[in-house]
Amino acid sequence: MDGGRLAGVLFGMGAGALWGLVFLAPEVIRGFSPLEQAVGRYLAYGAMSALLVAPRWRSLMGLMTPRILWALAWLALTGNLFYYVLLASAVQMGGIAMTSLVVGFLPVAVTIIGSREAGAVPLRQLAPSLLLCIAGALCIGWQAIVMPGTGPVAARLIGFFCAIGALISWTAFAIGNNHWLRRLGDMPAQDWNFLIGLATGVQALLFLPVVFLLGMGQHDAGAWGQFAMVTIAVALLASIVGNMLWNRMSRLLPLTMVGQMILFETGFALIYGFLWEQRLPTLLESAAFALVVASVISCIAVHRRPAADVTATI
Repeated sequence: MDGGRLAGVLFGMGAGALWGLVFLAPEVIRGFSPLEQAVGRYLAYGAMSALLVAPRWRSLMGLMTPRILWALAWLALTGNLFYYVLLASAVQMGGIAMTSLVVGFLPVAVTIIGSREAGAVPLRQLAPSLLLCIAGALCIGWQAIVMPGTGPVAARLIGFFCAIGALISWTAFAIGNNHWLRRLGDMPAQDWNFLIGLATGVQALLFLPVVFLLGMGQHDAGAWGQFAMVTIAVALLASIVGNMLWNRMSRLLPLTMVGQMILFETGFALIYGFLWEQRLPTLLESAAFALVVASVISCIAVHRRPAADVTATI
């Protein structure tokens, strides 16, 4: 593997470690609704983005065409607000392990779409990685739906479908964001991240009246303090630093490999979840985790082959 792709993998691993915290946050502040958590996180993300992008705002304003503004709006809504509401709902109803491994299906969708790009690794070469990913998801699906759990089956089913919704939302964002990062090659990746943060912050402000209308719930000062710390930490670590690492990775790796890198998020989310619950993984969860790791390794191995070798096997 050349230096650029190695750096891309390391950036992907770092982003996964920080994004894994997103799956833990809904459990830490379980007393708050998914919408409250999403609005709180993205208000903080928007404020941080505004401060960080302010020195370059005039130069960036010259690039803001209606098409780019529309792209920022739908990426912010799809990949941030909608995604996080669905993910937090899935975690609270179905658990961290189930949610993280359902979202782990992302590489399958992104890889299939990415295999249509010119110069991409052919889908046939990625088949072992995809099959390993699917096998891991089947393990966790059986664990979450069929095996005995702590909550009602109906709640776990709703959580499962929320996780599928989060997967669809995140897949659309991953593909769209990768497209715009490549199209705007002259714009620094961190500036694009901050612009998405600004768009998400504005949208969070628009959703704030909905939060008040639905009722904020009864929380003491300690709960609100914890809520503020968690949402600010997630905004900084996941939305700012994690997205920055992911955007840098996206410019170094082909789209088929970008999709596989999301599995690092799955692995770290599982580790955080088991530490939080103070338990060891079940046999099915262990098998799923092993299959996820094998899927990433097999994908990297395919991309290490010389281009002529890959082409010859089409």
